[in-house]
Amino acid sequence: MTDLFREAVIDLDAISDNVRHLRRLTGVDVIGIVKANAYGHGDAAAAVAALAGGATRLGAATIDEALALRRHGITAPLMAWLHAPGEDFHAAAEARIEVGVSSFAQIEAVGRAATTEPVGVHLKLDTGLSRSGIAPAQWERVFAEAARLERIGRIRIIGLFSHLSNTSDDDDRAALAEFERGVALAAASGIHPEIRHLAATAAAIALPETRLDAVRIGIGLYGLSPFDDRTSSDLGLRPAMTLRAAVAAVRRVPAGTGVSYNYVHRTAAETTLALVPLGYADGVPRQASDLGPVMINGRRFRVAGRIAMDQFVVDVGDHPVDVGDEVVLFGDPTLGVPSATEWADAARTINYEIVTRIGNRVPRRSVS
Repeated sequence: MTDLFREAVIDLDAISDNVRHLRRLTGVDVIGIVKANAYGHGDAAAAVAALAGGATRLGAATIDEALALRRHGITAPLMAWLHAPGEDFHAAAEARIEVGVSSFAQIEAVGRAATTEPVGVHLKLDTGLSRSGIAPAQWERVFAEAARLERIGRIRIIGLFSHLSNTSDDDDRAALAEFERGVALAAASGIHPEIRHLAATAAAIALPETRLDAVRIGIGLYGLSPFDDRTSSDLGLRPAMTLRAAVAAVRRVPAGTGVSYNYVHRTAAETTLALVPLGYADGVPRQASDLGPVMINGRRFRVAGRIAMDQFVVDVGDHPVDVGDEVVLFGDPTLGVPSATEWADAARTINYEIVTRIGNRVPRRSVS
């Protein structure tokens, strides 16, 4: 029996070890991606753990995320690349946040934000993903303005970067070739960045030619595999998050008892039902109703019926279960518990979403 209610246990040593492993594997600098509350793991704690493992730089999606890390005392090089229309970059400049630039308007705005020192800039090139990034038709215009702003001391061009689609090795190699074309055009404009970064976790592991000067490690930082056919263990990674709760109620019911909304599950025989105080408000996907795996007292079960906003039910049969017993939804599968990937399969999504969606109502408890 345990006195927990619900919590996500975050193994900080796992995060540090994953960085060390990927640094050894790739042979280049690691940029630790801690956007979206570090994929649900807790941004500040994960950032510290990534740096302890040897990450040389951190990445957040937005300036607000990056500023929150600065408020937590994170002083390491830190970049943010997704900006609102008309973004004011003065706060980023004052906090020494490196800005990812995806348009001519953004490079102009960053240049205006510089005060006592140049603003660090990473120019993002669209090399085929068709999301953010400077469109190829605008490369030379943006490069010319960026080079001018660097000459007059308004910005410092730290990086050139892009993002891969992971569609196939051939598609990613085509994006690499397009990126190299952009790097050459930038050099012709007088731009010589400190680092070029293109690969995220999948390409960093599987496509060595994309590693360049640094790799951006997101899902791998947290010990999860980006591949359908290779597990975390196969990749030498250790999952950092364990999501668990305590059984909140137990009841014995007869055969034919309906369970949760819409009675999509009815008991086949007399059985015991255990109530787990986690639901879709906490990030447990409703799409995994009647399918999601859990472990209670060393034995695996599945969710019985619909996952509700705050709770779900497990049909444990005749297995002895008491109020307060630990329920593990997912963690490190080498320890015998279900994995986040199993929950992703049950919900027809990806493991990235499973960990990232865990809500603020679930306390994070860091261990090492």
